[in-house]
Amino acid sequence: MKKLIVLIGVLAFLLIPLQTVFADDASASAKQEYLVEFDGPAKKGVLNAFGVEESDILHEFQVLPVYHVKLTDKQAKGLSNNPHIKFVEENAEAKATAQTVPWGVPHVQGTTSQSYGYTGNGVNVAILDTGIAASHGDLNVSGGYSVFGDSPYNDGNGHGTHVAGTVAALNNNSGVLGVAPSANLYAVKVLDGNGSGSYAGIAEGIEWAIQNNMDIINMSLGGSQSSSILKDYADYAYYNAGILVVAAAGNSGNSWGWSDTVGYPAKYDSVIAVAAVDQNNNRASFSSHGPAVELAAPGVNIYSTMPGNSYDSLNGTSMASPHVAGVAAQVWQAKPHLSNSQLRSLLNNTAQYLGNSNYYGNGLVQSFDAIAN
Repeated sequence: MKKLIVLIGVLAFLLIPLQTVFADDASASAKQEYLVEFDGPAKKGVLNAFGVEESDILHEFQVLPVYHVKLTDKQAKGLSNNPHIKFVEENAEAKATAQTVPWGVPHVQGTTSQSYGYTGNGVNVAILDTGIAASHGDLNVSGGYSVFGDSPYNDGNGHGTHVAGTVAALNNNSGVLGVAPSANLYAVKVLDGNGSGSYAGIAEGIEWAIQNNMDIINMSLGGSQSSSILKDYADYAYYNAGILVVAAAGNSGNSWGWSDTVGYPAKYDSVIAVAAVDQNNNRASFSSHGPAVELAAPGVNIYSTMPGNSYDSLNGTSMASPHVAGVAAQVWQAKPHLSNSQLRSLLNNTAQYLGNSNYYGNGLVQSFDAIAN
């Protein structure tokens, strides 16, 4: 009997480290999504050398030498130490920063500029968001792309459709009026029906905008984590492709306005970070604050288009950002000779000063003042 007890004890002791090893092996072999950027030309052979299978390569970018891949922890660590690799980083999650328009259009002098014929005609605006409900009678969508492989013209969330209406809802005597009703809207779907996406998806959307000759990118979205590759794409769009890049500053503000709460990609130097104000030009309590804030725009109780030919009011810096994108489209129509950096400077120099730059940046964006300057 004693021998049996001893034998059982030995077997139990031996099983413990085996179970630990199996658990560690399972953890090590679990794959997560990563963005891998090469330091020089992309070489798929390098990925293959680390055991990356073809099925694990989710997307090969074209403008920059970047792959969206699935890797184990071991593969990720190995690639990060390879001299041919510039960055290896986890594919972080991004969410829509929004929740609210017509009062905002005259507030940024949009209707004044429209009365002089400046409606954004001929300017291409890419809405990187949840898609745009192209069937809406108050919207005219010129084209689009979805990183999910589905239709960019179906918006299961409503966020992108709302943002699009603020930029360019039609001047058709019904529904609502956008800031630049004649601008060419493009639905670039990088967020799903839950308003969630990833940095890989955003980078892919920016790449599409670069390759399809967009003039303005609006990103009413963001995340708290920085990404070298997302920054490279935002930088390439602005510095190399001549695109004006606009993004919501974020909805992580606190009532006392302390600390830097601006999210990404708005925080990058190549992107205009837009904060939200109410009808009295007070900072919205939710609006993120910090030195990266560049401009302010209406973001409280914003009425705009929604799927199903409907309308609703939402709040958020996601609602403020498209006001700036719409104003930029109006000004660029009026002054097509301007470069994106010159346009950006003009918007900043003619903004209405509101106070604390961490809250309002250079102030409330003003369309006609920029055109008349």
